[in-house]
Amino acid sequence: MASTSQTPTGRGRERGGRGGGSSSLPPPPSTLPLIIEEFFIVVYEDPLVKKALPKKFVDYLDGQEPAKVYLRAADCGPRLWTVEVLFDGQGRMYLDKGWENFAIAHGVDFGCFVHFKYEGDDVLTVKVFDGTMCRKYYYSDDEDTDDESDDDVKPCIHPL
Repeated sequence: MASTSQTPTGRGRERGGRGGGSSSLPPPPSTLPLIIEEFFIVVYEDPLVKKALPKKFVDYLDGQEPAKVYLRAADCGPRLWTVEVLFDGQGRMYLDKGWENFAIAHGVDFGCFVHFKYEGDDVLTVKVFDGTMCRKYYYSDDEDTDDESDDDVKPCIHPL
């Protein structure tokens, strides 16, 4: 027979169990699958140099090392910005060539929070928040989706 202890409410609870009855609680975090679809970086150094992405996101890619990713501003139309990716061999992934153009066009500066959402197929949707924690909104008057023109930085127009 299981022994019981008193809870602060005075109700008995069986030791070694959940107090009888079935529970609808989710499984403990260690048994949940690792899904890292969204993350952010804080720009606390030169906003135009390569940016490291979180190691957990790299782990989520499970050994895949894309040569490029495609950034899409969340509110700037269908344009994709091609950004080369570097891996350092120690589990770190960096946004490199192409990041500078994206950062200039979207007003990424010191103190910004940059939110990324992984959409699959090496596409990341990006939202930029300024130092006051408010989102920067943009719109694009450029219907051209040809990312070959990234050298001619055509900024989204801020603010909406």
